[in-house]
Amino acid sequence: MSNKKRILVVDDEPDFASIVQGNLEKEGFIVDVAYNGTECIEKVNANPPDAIVLDVMMPEKDGYEVCAEIKKDERFQNIAILMLTAVASHVTSTRYSHYDGMSMEADDYLPKPASAEEITDSIKSLLEMN
Repeated sequence: MSNKKRILVVDDEPDFASIVQGNLEKEGFIVDVAYNGTECIEKVNANPPDAIVLDVMMPEKDGYEVCAEIKKDERFQNIAILMLTAVASHVTSTRYSHYDGMSMEADDYLPKPASAEEITDSIKSLLEMN
């Protein structure tokens, strides 16, 4: 049985998800990918990961909805969630703001474009905290 940490990368941009997946796998993580919020919830229910890299702006269910749904479920409250968004923190005319991301129960938040290295460092830090 493996003690490697499992990460779920959730992003509707396949190229970006692939880059993040590859970087995390190089660091020894087991990585799965989902391309929308609904697929993320299905994968969490089927095989809960240790952490999720979660894009905010996605089709079907956005990252805020997904984060809230995961964190309100007692089975999944300990899953570390790193939220990513391309919306700048100074933009207040959208519901996809930095403030909203931090007011969610996400464990960390990075604005896009975040490098694969920044994402990996954040995931490592979150998993050390858990």
